Amino acid sequence: MPQRPDQLPAPAGIAFDLDGTLVDTVGARIDGWLEALAAAGMRTTRDEVAPMIGMDGKRLARDVAEANRRRIANDEIEKIDSAAGEAFDRLNTSPRPLPGAGDLLGAIEARGLRWVIATSSRAEQVTQSVAALGLAVPPTIVDGSQVKRAKPAPDLLLLAAERLGAPADRCWGVGDATWDIRASRAAGVTAIGVLAGSAVDRSALEEAGAALVVETLSDLVALLDGAGEH
Repeated sequence: MPQRPDQLPAPAGIAFDLDGTLVDTVGARIDGWLEALAAAGMRTTRDEVAPMIGMDGKRLARDVAEANRRRIANDEIEKIDSAAGEAFDRLNTSPRPLPGAGDLLGAIEARGLRWVIATSSRAEQVTQSVAALGLAVPPTIVDGSQVKRAKPAPDLLLLAAERLGAPADRCWGVGDATWDIRASRAAGVTAIGVLAGSAVDRSALEEAGAALVVETLSDLVALLDGAGEH
């Protein structure tokens, strides 16, 4: 059940998803997947793909193949995943930070808190999105190539907590997708959903187990100091 803001543990570190959380790129992600899946001869729709954004790409390809009643080999799944990433790189020409991203990251830095980006995307797919944040110092990034299982498995969030140097239960995991929420919960991280760039609604994030759902990242600034000490 979602909590009141004052019930959240004060964060010792924060792990952010990237696409749809810090940067407005979900539309390009969806378009990239639709292009790659169509090229592979699979039928799907934008509405079907949208809620899948944020999960492990190979799992997404496999799930769509199953919906098409097709059994495909691992090498073809890998090719579709790579093709979706290449299409995204081509389509992601002008990513923009989502509302409140700069305010929140500035507030985190001002408080001396540590933060990382934890994304299922491969390292080569995040360059433009990270650059859009206009950060003075490159952020620490935990990506899908560094773990055996990407979201919704807990691996990324557990590695993020390790990089933050904090116990998982003292970290916040902030994301826009149900897969972010599920991964955070599986890792024992406090899961916070944000709607500004999400392809799903509040109820989907709450049903996935979000402790709190906010409209924009700006809503979290006050919570950095207002969260309870537990």
